[in-house]
Amino acid sequence: MESETPRVSFITIIDFSEDARWLFLTESVSDLLGFEPRELIGRSSLELVHPDEFSQVKQMHYDTIREDKAAALAYLRLKHKDPFKGYILCAVSRTVAHNVVVGSVSFATPGGKALQNTSTAQEVEVVTPSAKNFELRRWGDPSPMASSPSISDLTSPATCLSTDMDTSDVSSSRSRGKKPAIISFNPLPAQSPRSALILDRFSIHCTVLYCSNDLLLSTTKVLGRSFFDFVTTRTEHSVRSWIDVIKSWGVNDRGQPSDGGFGFGKFGLLLAGRDSRGENEQDTPVSRRRLGEARINSRMPSSSRCASHSSPGTSSRSRPPSSMSSSTSDQEISVDAIFSGHSDGILLVLRPTSKV
Repeated sequence: MESETPRVSFITIIDFSEDARWLFLTESVSDLLGFEPRELIGRSSLELVHPDEFSQVKQMHYDTIREDKAAALAYLRLKHKDPFKGYILCAVSRTVAHNVVVGSVSFATPGGKALQNTSTAQEVEVVTPSAKNFELRRWGDPSPMASSPSISDLTSPATCLSTDMDTSDVSSSRSRGKKPAIISFNPLPAQSPRSALILDRFSIHCTVLYCSNDLLLSTTKVLGRSFFDFVTTRTEHSVRSWIDVIKSWGVNDRGQPSDGGFGFGKFGLLLAGRDSRGENEQDTPVSRRRLGEARINSRMPSSSRCASHSSPGTSSRSRPPSSMSSSTSDQEISVDAIFSGHSDGILLVLRPTSKV
């Protein structure tokens, strides 16, 4: 049955509730688990977890929020809609993006892809006992990114976020079976100011299809525009090369778009944006795309307000005003970024660079 399971990866957004309800799923969920996105939105994601792993996965959801985790990876079993297919061993990534948990679900298969995923994740947790061969521990390597600053850190340097705790202590206490009891999700701990974007991986302009909040960029301003409109000119070349690498990583053994681990970088973010398009650049032909923007937007949470723009490959989408392209004094900030490629798009998580 494993040979028949599609090697795809779908993007997910889950709320902070104890039920870990689905807020958004991309179309590839139907390929991997047999469900249409509309069948799962609003339901508890824990409903699909194997009964033997339910308690541990629920605790993991709580810990992800409490510790403000990013680029965390877990191997667990999720139920397929077809009862004859039973439970599918999946690789599930998680990153807290202010008030939601964003991530992905992909088919877990051993080999080079698993090595790539586990070696680039900040944390790997194996829930399913039979998946122990997926676990990879680097020899004392530090995490690729420093601990996230809280919102209060940006205005009060003396404030210390509890998520700066040594995660090795957390892991060791978990291994000793000393897990904090799930008592309540209220009040929630302070969350770092992260925003999540979903980019069109089938366009050279990486059109923004979704923005999770307005903490860094205005949702209404970025939707439907090239992501590079919000990258400073001095860092654009680097960011383009990073995204090209992420796209090349995110290909499965059958040559299909899939997951490919995490990439970490730092660049300049333009809050007001600019016109990054060159006159000679053209979008990738629509025929080469696996997913039309109309499909992904039809599943977006209503808060994203993304129904007002058209497909990135059409001429109906207007460019930013020319005055924006000529402005070089737009406010900019330095941001840390986590890139990850998936079957339906590129997931990008941003946060203001930590003050040292």
